[in-house]
Amino acid sequence: MERTSRGPNWRALLKSWDVQQESFNRLRERRFTVMLDALEASVPSEFTALDLGSGPGSLSVRVLRRFPRAHVVAVDYDPVTLRIGRGALGDFRGRLSWVEAKLGAPGWTDRLPPGKFDAALSTTALHWLTRTELTSLYRDLDRLLRRGGVFLNGDHLPWGDSAPAFERLAGRVRTQRKRRVGLDSEWGAWEAWWRSAEKIPALRPLFEERERRAASHPAHGDLSLSVHERALRRAGFREVGVIWQDFTNRVLFARR
Repeated sequence: MERTSRGPNWRALLKSWDVQQESFNRLRERRFTVMLDALEASVPSEFTALDLGSGPGSLSVRVLRRFPRAHVVAVDYDPVTLRIGRGALGDFRGRLSWVEAKLGAPGWTDRLPPGKFDAALSTTALHWLTRTELTSLYRDLDRLLRRGGVFLNGDHLPWGDSAPAFERLAGRVRTQRKRRVGLDSEWGAWEAWWRSAEKIPALRPLFEERERRAASHPAHGDLSLSVHERALRRAGFREVGVIWQDFTNRVLFARR
């Protein structure tokens, strides 16, 4: 990861983050595009959106570049990725703000700016949450979003026990695809990125804080698609369904 005499090259760090994410999700940009297409079709041209589990802002910056009148509030609890995002993107000419909060935890919404949001988006993030945290988050979104506001989640959403045959099929396809591109493990690039970032002096204190927050990848299994859909409906969302998928790589849409 490139560094300068003045400290880390934050933009290079953000770019390297995107590269490692794409190494295990080859359709990542396609998924981003689907989410932004759905967003454009659902909200006014001037809107305010939440980026939930934003990391260093990969989704936020794509929203802001595509929609010049949009504002985004990026929320994450990982001090390392938040620092990279702030360094690489700043406030994006006054249209991007950063909030350090643990999604689904009591009081996390108190850290948000006042007012309602037109949309909430998340990508490759909410699988970190437990069922209790996810249920709480969706209830919070019902309060945070305007009537007619939308939620879009791009993530690995398995069938789980509801369709074991499809789940086995998806697993075999993942194995075949990894073999074709010579990828031994989906976690290799992820782990290498974190090892490299931890060597950067400016980030070391933040890694210590990250460890205190237990911000490593969770041990629990990913919650199934049906768990997400059921929790959203119980939270008060009227329209809930998958609008794009490649096996378990999906975009889940919900309208308040």
